[in-house]
Amino acid sequence: MTHTSPSNAPHTLARKIRACRVHAFDSPATLEDLSLPSPEEGEVAVAIHAGALNFADTLMCTGKYQDTPKPPFTLGLELAGQITALGPNVTGLSRGQRVAVFAGQGGLASGGNFPTSRCIPIPDGLGYAEAAALQIAYGTSHLALSYKARLQAGERLVVTGAAGGVGLTAVEIGKLMGAEVIAIARGDEKLAIAQKAGADHLIDASAPDIRERIKSLGGADVVYDAVGEPLFEACFRATNPDGRILLIGFAGGNLPNLKPNHMLVKNITAIGFYWGAYLKFNPAPLRASLATLFDWAAEGKIKPHISHRLPLEQFEEGLDLLRTRKATGKVILEP
Repeated sequence: MTHTSPSNAPHTLARKIRACRVHAFDSPATLEDLSLPSPEEGEVAVAIHAGALNFADTLMCTGKYQDTPKPPFTLGLELAGQITALGPNVTGLSRGQRVAVFAGQGGLASGGNFPTSRCIPIPDGLGYAEAAALQIAYGTSHLALSYKARLQAGERLVVTGAAGGVGLTAVEIGKLMGAEVIAIARGDEKLAIAQKAGADHLIDASAPDIRERIKSLGGADVVYDAVGEPLFEACFRATNPDGRILLIGFAGGNLPNLKPNHMLVKNITAIGFYWGAYLKFNPAPLRASLATLFDWAAEGKIKPHISHRLPLEQFEEGLDLLRTRKATGKVILEP
């Protein structure tokens, strides 16, 4: 790591980093050594202590994610670390400061240069792994439930994939917001994790009567769907009039079968949601949401569930945990 100094003046940075690189979508990602250049204007250099894996990383490897960069690029959407150098005219941040970064790429490495606009100071008492894990998973759920779905206390929230990286945060945040939470996940172990996060009711994803189970509990006011079909159909048919359905992701591999005529009759709203896009066209609600989440984390109201912590060299094992849906919560790679 580059030694820090008390001055905030930019200086030449010359060090090697290790990075998980994608060179072609028909070839596996590789771990390789790179030279880290000096940060440019509006950037800081960060020594990465933790990179959080997301399902999007598995899609980026094959070019199937909506925001996949052009190869070659370094995997890793979110990270946490310590600033080691400042680009020209950077203010408001300092060397040695701990920051979390939603980078979009570059997080699966031992270091990198990132825009200051994407750096969030890490509060005291919050570890690097937890800070890295917090942004996308918690940010997605909080902004989707509070800003888009307008979830109200006392409403009934159904969460599919409730033990996954984002699903588990939806359970936790929904409960914090005062909702009655129905968690859908596969198997007793995953359901127990969702219950520990605050779920009021548990439904196994392999059950043949999911629609009836939800309706027997009073139906869904809000559905947070990170899986797609076949769960979407059951949840949609169990949604109450004037309900809202959040389309978060399609981890099950199949797109939802939307039925506009049924939506019309029941006044159901389907809401597409992509968290990262707000940084480009409307960052204010995203930043406000993250500020709330970091306050909650510092106060101990939320705690990211990390199921695996692996060295950077085991990145392929980490990706496979997401591909096979064996992870519960977040997978963290630590250089």
